Amino acid sequence: MHPSFLPSSEARTHHTRGFSILPHLLPRRVAVAGIAALLVSAACANAASPIPATPAPAFTAPAALANPTDWLRFRGPNGSGVALNAQPPTSWSDTENVLWKTALPGPGTSSPIVVGQRVFVTCFSGYGDGSPGAGLSKLQRHLICVNRADGRILWSSVIPAAQPEDYFGGFLTEHGYASHTPASDGERVYVFFGKSGAAAFDFTGRKLWQTSLGTDSNEKRWGSASSPILYKDLVIVNASEEGHALVALDKKTGREMWRATGDALRLSFGTPVLAQNGLNVDLVFSVPGELWGLNPDTGKLRWFAETGLPGNIAPSVIAGDGMVFACGGYPALGFVAVRLGGKGDVTATNIAWRTHDSTYIPTPILHEGRLYFVSDAGFATCLDARTGALVYKERLPGAAAPGRGKPFYASPVLANGALYAISRRNGAFVIAAQPQFKLLAQDKISGDDTDFNATPAISDRQLFLRSNRFLYCIGSPMAASAAR
Repeated sequence: MHPSFLPSSEARTHHTRGFSILPHLLPRRVAVAGIAALLVSAACANAASPIPATPAPAFTAPAALANPTDWLRFRGPNGSGVALNAQPPTSWSDTENVLWKTALPGPGTSSPIVVGQRVFVTCFSGYGDGSPGAGLSKLQRHLICVNRADGRILWSSVIPAAQPEDYFGGFLTEHGYASHTPASDGERVYVFFGKSGAAAFDFTGRKLWQTSLGTDSNEKRWGSASSPILYKDLVIVNASEEGHALVALDKKTGREMWRATGDALRLSFGTPVLAQNGLNVDLVFSVPGELWGLNPDTGKLRWFAETGLPGNIAPSVIAGDGMVFACGGYPALGFVAVRLGGKGDVTATNIAWRTHDSTYIPTPILHEGRLYFVSDAGFATCLDARTGALVYKERLPGAAAPGRGKPFYASPVLANGALYAISRRNGAFVIAAQPQFKLLAQDKISGDDTDFNATPAISDRQLFLRSNRFLYCIGSPMAASAAR
């Protein structure tokens, strides 16, 4: 089930549970605990010039970052969901603390990102959005650049959908065709649009490159939702639906640098995370049944652990406190903590704890030794990150609302000691980030009856929220005036 490669510095055969993890560039089929056979390759697109595996420094934000308060990717700094030193409001409504709202050209589940005085967000239109005369051939995506100060759309770049696309039906109607959050290094914006590939844009809206990562569909045809992340000069994408692969591209040219493929990736929808592991940085990713730690320079496996999480995996991995945490699964939910360190199969040595208190879609927050999440079913939950012990589990009052699907798809974010959990149809729930459950506020914009599926972005004293109709800037007018 896991990639069958170790870095070239570890080029030897390891036998675990009757199968082999083979040396550099020697593929082999492996069978794991009843999961379908998996063939994994991790090679550069230009096989003659693989990226060298070198010890990585402590992970930091992209070097081009101009403002430490920017929110440059899905769930902010390294996907943590935590905005250090930010102080957004905890209350808002139609008439309070909405600095601006901007009508979007179409719906989407992707999150906004914030780069200096620009806010970027993606949408789709032409099909699946209720457009008159809509047809699959008219589907297109939009990358929107908005002026942070007043919400004006500065430019919109349109990317026609590669055909054939998945039909708008089943679970795909729950999130649509723009579910991947952009990423930025402060100089360019990188997007992933599923079967239409990954692309880079400059800050004027000019497309710099576009690279296909595959055009397949898994048997469920749910679409994909993983967001790109940046590491050194690479854009790394989980193209699970399209190519059944993790793929790394050169961020300047779009050239494919490595690809790790496997059937296990068909039902993995989370975004990879970078975890500091001694002198190395691991690219950590959760698939059904296992957690993988790869070398982000080469895509080769360093370690794996059996998690037992079945079915399909939607939440992203969380990293911190010397551990990584994986959750999700279907039909049974689970949550697993794995200590960093080691090579090959670390299941017997590095599993710290397991529990069934978990979440199917939203990704948790790690904060001050505790894991916080609001599950898709609407339960606010806190776990001890060291032991997995349940600290509290409370049903949020009024979270459910009429309509299809569960009440929460968005992941929580944290700022100034408060968790912000956005429900799909019944407003935002603001919860104290402390071991005793305390609901601080429930905020709703009553004039917008469309779904709020996206995880918000936070920067300084502002929170950026998107629905299927509008992009909102939430902030104190007094704070905004002082900043000017």
